[in-house]
Amino acid sequence: MSSAALDDLHAEAVAPKAAVSPLAARKVVIYGMNYAPELAGVGKYTGEIAEYLAREGVDVTVVTTPPHYPGWAVQHGYRNGYGSSVENGVKVVRTPLLLRRKMSGIWRMLAPLSFAVASAPVVFWQILRRRPETVFCVEPTLFASPVAQLAAAVIGARTVLHVQDLEVDAAFAVGHLGAHGLLKKLGFAFERFTLKRFDKVITISNRMAEKLVAKGVLPEKMALVRNWVDLTHIYPMDEESPYRAELGFAKDDFVVLYSGNIGAKQGLNVLLDAAEQLKDEKKIHFVIAGEGPVKAELQARYGHLSNLRFLPFQPYARLNAFLNMADLHALPQDKGAADLVLPSKLGGMLASGRPVLVTADDGTELAEFVRGAAIVVPPGDAGEMAQAINEASRQMMSSTRQADQLVLVRGLSSHDVLPQLAGLFHAGLGAK
Repeated sequence: MSSAALDDLHAEAVAPKAAVSPLAARKVVIYGMNYAPELAGVGKYTGEIAEYLAREGVDVTVVTTPPHYPGWAVQHGYRNGYGSSVENGVKVVRTPLLLRRKMSGIWRMLAPLSFAVASAPVVFWQILRRRPETVFCVEPTLFASPVAQLAAAVIGARTVLHVQDLEVDAAFAVGHLGAHGLLKKLGFAFERFTLKRFDKVITISNRMAEKLVAKGVLPEKMALVRNWVDLTHIYPMDEESPYRAELGFAKDDFVVLYSGNIGAKQGLNVLLDAAEQLKDEKKIHFVIAGEGPVKAELQARYGHLSNLRFLPFQPYARLNAFLNMADLHALPQDKGAADLVLPSKLGGMLASGRPVLVTADDGTELAEFVRGAAIVVPPGDAGEMAQAINEASRQMMSSTRQADQLVLVRGLSSHDVLPQLAGLFHAGLGAK
């Protein structure tokens, strides 16, 4: 992409806003299990929503847990208990949750349930005390929502649900809860009961919106707001990323990068099976960066591969350089979860201007969304993935594909998406 076009992109991202926000002096309580400073997943986006609203003059209170995702361990400097602080203009009240080293199966449901129990009196009191116009809940976790809905009803506040993941569907799709028939019926019944009682439901993909309507949400209550990316922070670099030299990669090495949560629904075993198939291709290297519940298992299974290295999450300040290190970004998805979500990490991959490989079946929203802007292979097929990676290593990314990527990612710019999301607050404030 030309430097002039890139300058235009940056200019759009930093364009000035109106001096006075229509949200100024409003009050919002945000209730969700994940929050900043978590670097991946839902917490990152909820943190950015809260801080954006605070900058717009909104009085924002967040009830959440200590940062623990995706490693399922409380981050250094925090404790797994009750406490409050002011962080970047937001009042943050943290409550404990149940954690253990191996978070799998039923434990993945007990953790949000423990948050729901521990935080219930806190969020109820904060809503009664702060008397917000809007109570903004985040799924995951839906378990916690009923008490917030009750408190909102007491004071006449509007309730909004931001659905980042259909956690009940995902839990059964990737096998966290096995195939317990009664548990499945109870889970879906609770989900349907709770969803129908929100005044507004916002989600991140068309497919999720369709599923939510099928679960009982009225179409007129639905809104689609995709997850965003800060295009002033993630963009194509003109020079070579310093990470390549730091990690010992030669100029002609081909680096395949996955950066994000390392969990069951990411389907990383397929990517690493592809790495194993390509172990004799000496110039192709794989980097897996992040944390998560299956990282240790993957390290034990694939750690012998000389073309593979595991890294922790990299500092946010260096994220652009890290993403620009890649010759190819890999976005695998477990087959069972491939059409449930539009992965949030896709925005950063596209914004880097580097080629992207995704796994998705034809006809899924992900496949349609990236059509022409990414390489698409079927989920669960390591052979197809290895072939696509090998072919990508032997050819330059076309200028047309890069242009398509950067045009696509303009629609995900935080400069546009966060005001759109905030507009949904403003449109309904004071009127249920």
